[in-house]
Amino acid sequence: QVRLVESGGGLVQPGGSLRLSCAASGFAFSGYSMSWVRQAPGKGLEWVADIKTQDGNSYYHFAVKGRFTISRDNARNTVYLNMNNLKPEDTAVYYCARGVLPRFEDWGQGTLVTVSA
Repeated sequence: QVRLVESGGGLVQPGGSLRLSCAASGFAFSGYSMSWVRQAPGKGLEWVADIKTQDGNSYYHFAVKGRFTISRDNARNTVYLNMNNLKPEDTAVYYCARGVLPRFEDWGQGTLVTVSA
């Protein structure tokens, strides 16, 4: 059974940092590209970043490029999202997903990030 468990969300002031983690189980983690997707209050889902397994390259939404970094530790079956210089518009539930656009195979339950003074 595939399981994705996010953690690390919370309340942070603008300009602050957070590190999200997604612990994966139930599949061969190293063989899959992984993504982070977010949903702001009252808005639709928005792809944030992904990290490929074939070449290890990572890709970012223009709104977070230069501030967020996606990484993975295949030995720990974990994907991370380091978020720096957070802005109020980054407030959202952040989801870890197995796969990349246009189709995600599995989702976690999400972790809430609130950026507010």
